[in-house]
Amino acid sequence: MRALLQRVERSLLDRQLFLPGQRLLVAVSGGVDSMVLLHLLMRLSRRHGWCLAVAHFNHQLRGRSSDADERFVAQAAAALGLECHVGRGDVRALARRERLSIEQAARSLRHKFLARTAKRFKFPTIALAHHADDQVELFFIRLLRGAGGEGLAGMKWRNPSPEDATVELIRPLLALSKRDLERFARQAKIAFREDNSNRSTDILRNRIRHRLLPQLRREFQPAIAAVVARVMDIAGAEAELAAAQARSWLQRRISTGFDRLPVAVQRFCLKEQLLRAKLTPDFVTVEALRRAAGVAVAISPTLAVVRDAKGQLKRMRPPATSSGAGADRAELLLNLTDRSGRGRFAAVAFEWAKLRGNRRPAPRPSEEHFDADKLGGGIVLRHWRAGDRFRPIGMARSVKLQDLLTNAKIPRSQRGQLVVAVATKGDIFWVEGLRMGEGFKVASATRERWRWRWHRSEG
Repeated sequence: MRALLQRVERSLLDRQLFLPGQRLLVAVSGGVDSMVLLHLLMRLSRRHGWCLAVAHFNHQLRGRSSDADERFVAQAAAALGLECHVGRGDVRALARRERLSIEQAARSLRHKFLARTAKRFKFPTIALAHHADDQVELFFIRLLRGAGGEGLAGMKWRNPSPEDATVELIRPLLALSKRDLERFARQAKIAFREDNSNRSTDILRNRIRHRLLPQLRREFQPAIAAVVARVMDIAGAEAELAAAQARSWLQRRISTGFDRLPVAVQRFCLKEQLLRAKLTPDFVTVEALRRAAGVAVAISPTLAVVRDAKGQLKRMRPPATSSGAGADRAELLLNLTDRSGRGRFAAVAFEWAKLRGNRRPAPRPSEEHFDADKLGGGIVLRHWRAGDRFRPIGMARSVKLQDLLTNAKIPRSQRGQLVVAVATKGDIFWVEGLRMGEGFKVASATRERWRWRWHRSEG
């Protein structure tokens, strides 16, 4: 026990996470991780004069069990002579209202409560019980979601609260494994409560914990935790370098030379500008802006952003019309990050929704269903251009789109106004008035599909 206590104390002192006599709010769920953190900090506080208090958030997800967790934490705090601040929130209601996962909604409400409590009772720092195993799981969660180097770097020992930058979050246990914490709890006879939801494989983190990581350790890399830690360190350091170069370039006031910057720096320049505008800097949006100046990227049905040749972002309304002179150069990117949405390009209005399964409904006018994985995370809407090729459903190979339009007896005067939809990898998957693309049809292996509806309003 003494060895682990010394390891934690050394981490705190080496990284200067606390100052002597500091006020510290400890986030405690009642599980083994947070209960060990509380007892470790309680023992060390006698030596360093820290003033501790406990914060517990009841997510109200497990009925009586959640209420029992709340009572358990309050009793544990009282036994240690500490104040206990408790909050509650309806996680499921927020998830439905904001279209979030249960885990995302829980995290949002929890951080809001912690930051609010810290400010109200004048605690500048909140201690969280994340440990080394959490880092490995987070790495794979973010890897599967397509995160960049900044995301793959994982959690930091200290960083501002996402809800209030004046409140600092610290993680004193990041160097310890789950096994270390469980061993300490047994030796010190620390009581804690098990959360049965941690065993549910309906949650991605749990599938990684109980299925993916054991298989990786058993069949591929026994030292997977050490390997992941090394990759996270490398990715984080390289991301910090690119971010620093981007901030330096932006501070010099955006001028010429954006296209000559390294790709990673270009992405951070755009991400920083999107964040300043309080817009989500997801990869699809950033990459669409980076690849081409002057292309409108739809953020919502009423907002688009466009990058000029100097690398500066500007807000604009999505193009309402693109027919006539220069129509062949107009483009609009639609981000498919959300499970449903609407957009408009030229005279055509679109709406889409992601549905589960591979059911192919009966054909309906102005509606198609596409394999979601084949479309990717974003699509580009534009007009027909000379040289376009397209492979309609049922055909063995792609052909010139101009030939298809001629065979369909579409007048030359109307062809320039037809809307074409291009998938993430650059292939046309839909042409207004023609069949859908063969390579994007719903098949037996399809897991999710996009329902795609459109309506042309003339005049």
